[in-house]
Amino acid sequence: MSRKRTVYTAAYKTRLVLEVSKEDKTLVEIASTNKITPLNLQNWKKIFLANAELSMEPSKAIKEYKETC
Repeated sequence: MSRKRTVYTAAYKTRLVLEVSKEDKTLVEIASTNKITPLNLQNWKKIFLANAELSMEPSKAIKEYKETC
């Protein structure tokens, strides 16, 4: 039997990444508590940090979106 791929919401990913950045628990502890792989959490954190600049400049995000379309 094949297993259905789990899709996580952006809000869920953001909540976990912010929990990791608090450094109250280790990345592995947070991942195991939420039944995800530590690699997923590492990737989400990397993506979050790479795009953090866009949250401070929403006009830049709109401009980049329009350029790609």
